[in-house]
Amino acid sequence: MSFISGYHHLTLSTDGAQEDYDFYTKTLGLHSIKRTVLFDGTIPVYHLYYGAKSGDPSTIVTTFPFKKPGIYGKRGTNQSKIIQLSIPVGSADFWVDRLNARGIPATKTSRFGITRVALAHPCGIDHELVESPADTRTPITSDVNGVGPAHGIRGIYGAAVAVFDRTSMDDFLTIAMGMKKEADSDEGLMFSVPNNGGPSSMVEVLHQPNGPQGTWTLSGGTIHHLALNTVNEENQLKLKAHIEGLGFTDVSDQKDRNYFKSCYVRSPGGALFEIAWSVEGGWAKDEPADAIGSTLVFPPWFEDRREELIAGLEPANF
Repeated sequence: MSFISGYHHLTLSTDGAQEDYDFYTKTLGLHSIKRTVLFDGTIPVYHLYYGAKSGDPSTIVTTFPFKKPGIYGKRGTNQSKIIQLSIPVGSADFWVDRLNARGIPATKTSRFGITRVALAHPCGIDHELVESPADTRTPITSDVNGVGPAHGIRGIYGAAVAVFDRTSMDDFLTIAMGMKKEADSDEGLMFSVPNNGGPSSMVEVLHQPNGPQGTWTLSGGTIHHLALNTVNEENQLKLKAHIEGLGFTDVSDQKDRNYFKSCYVRSPGGALFEIAWSVEGGWAKDEPADAIGSTLVFPPWFEDRREELIAGLEPANF
């Protein structure tokens, strides 16, 4: 039995809040489903969430725009490298044309025999829109931004991790995380994420032994973590115990993220993984269910700092 069912979300640290918001909503056609602030540390930074209108797990990309504090990292090896979102088969040409017309260079490419569109977030983080034949989720549409059901992003396909050592990452993903190796070639490794009858999602491992070590800190221009969905607390704690029992001791205690609860583990390939489950109420804990992502909200423990945090945030027109 697997303790994981697909992805929960993907999180990256970007640059400007406005360009980030415009990229995911106006260009990619995702919906704003939560606007809050970074819960860790003391620096006021937005935490922005995008995905399906209802905020379904496996569709969520979250970002920390770091332009105002001016904290930036280095992209490299031993680090998550590419954010991957699923699109309908046959829609790659639409996205190549749409992205290039909007000033975002995009090309059609292939890896592991799967067609994808290669592009970059305005801050430089690589993204891919992947034509996933196994994905049956309803596409995310945005009439106002011209993204219809034939082309809309379905949700998370996965992520690509660059590593110095393929073998240690292979062991971690299969033995610790319970993933299945689907491909092993000169293009890299591909592992399928366990999923309870839903869409197929992947972790891809790219062997890049000669690149510079990438940044692991929370810093602009880098991917921070890949969150897998344990569905409930029981699975999360059982998986945490399993990972620790194998000797992977770089595992955090449970963190309260208000809408979900998380534990983090640093993989031997450098990528930070999160194991998470959504709490009852989810995104609607502090906003109406039909209006999530429409206001700036704070967790209860930050209410006494509301004015200070708002004053420290980067101005943006959401």
